[in-house]
Amino acid sequence: MFLGKLRVSIAKLIIPFFYKIFQFLKANTRAINFLKDKKINANNSHDFQNSIDSLLKKRKLIGLDVGAQGGFNSDKFFPDKYNEYFEPILVDPMMKTSLKSKERFIITKGLWSSKCLKKLFILGKRPHSSSMYEPDEKALSIFGFKNKDLHLFEITKTEDVECDTISSSLKSLDIKNLDYLKIDTQGAELEILKGLENFKPLMIKCEIQIFKMYKNQPAWTEVTGLLNKLGYMICDWRKIGSNATRTPAEMDMIFIPNFVEESGKKIIMEREREFTSLMLLSGQIKLLKELSKILNLRYSEFYNKIEDKYFN
Repeated sequence: MFLGKLRVSIAKLIIPFFYKIFQFLKANTRAINFLKDKKINANNSHDFQNSIDSLLKKRKLIGLDVGAQGGFNSDKFFPDKYNEYFEPILVDPMMKTSLKSKERFIITKGLWSSKCLKKLFILGKRPHSSSMYEPDEKALSIFGFKNKDLHLFEITKTEDVECDTISSSLKSLDIKNLDYLKIDTQGAELEILKGLENFKPLMIKCEIQIFKMYKNQPAWTEVTGLLNKLGYMICDWRKIGSNATRTPAEMDMIFIPNFVEESGKKIIMEREREFTSLMLLSGQIKLLKELSKILNLRYSEFYNKIEDKYFN
């Protein structure tokens, strides 16, 4: 008891001292972000490969990466060691060649809510920010950009892009189920999600711009509202990019089927092996344990004794 109180007293003396040093060095924000990243990625130290092997039995998880200039899982949402468990399908209209190989598909069409022709605004100096919507210069300061940076958002050319829906594109590849969906399309997320039709991903990672960076871009509440209507719930979010004020400019939101609703429960129960695998790969151990109690999931032996290090 005495030693415990002593440790608390020492911590109360030391932490403010180091905080002042960090503040003087203007390193406090970087230190906090570093610790947050460590916390988010704490479960990466676990090795789930034996569990995933047993769950999937050599079946690949179908992962659709929309806005995939950097390649599948370039954002390291899953540790690289688990990439082998995915059959990735990459979608990016700025890729000039279409490739089909043993393990990968690349789709060079755009995706939208219907088959159509859309104008793509290409930013030659910042190609990953190219969009179906025109950049709004008035909004850029909220994202931390200065006047000297505005040239990065100059539209160098436009292209007419043939677009299709997620549903039609996957059916053309003879894909029956979609396990993981990642969308990073600079404002076009809403229209793309409208094209899911009967496909029900088990996990969706979607870039959400709380503050609009593009003209006529749909509000972020429309995106979350649609996913709620489709039977999904937010299970995690992660700040991305930078912003000059306290305005929460943009973040990645992670969605899973809403397990308290019958429609969400049905999606999980019908593909429990794949759902369990994705939850383990993304480090959602404690939530998976709670879901197991509520839904009486069958494969709890793979995670019941595993510590969720995010909370420690």
